[in-house]
Amino acid sequence: MISAWESLHFATLELVRSTSIKQRLVGAYRKHLASLPRDQLPSEVRETFAQVMATLDCVQPLRGEDAVAASVRKMSLQEADECSALIVEIYGVTCRALVNSNRSSAAVIQLHGAELNRA
Repeated sequence: MISAWESLHFATLELVRSTSIKQRLVGAYRKHLASLPRDQLPSEVRETFAQVMATLDCVQPLRGEDAVAASVRKMSLQEADECSALIVEIYGVTCRALVNSNRSSAAVIQLHGAELNRA
């Protein structure tokens, strides 16, 4: 199973490709964000992520397209930029939370190891 960090990492990589911002947003959503489990995200970004996902899936599609394509098609370039920036921001918060979590785990392991050496 792919982690939230990995999904956001790959979505961010999708967002920096050389295609149009709207194509990149659709690709990031379809390939990496649609299946991301929200409960794996840090609590402080879950609401923002839900808003981004709702924004990317809110327009009734025309024949032959899905709601994501329709939603992004209706966005202005500025709205697409802002949506992309939020995805990158969510990725950043998730990275910081992961680093902080790993530091806490490492500190616990070091303390435990120190206790074992005294015995």
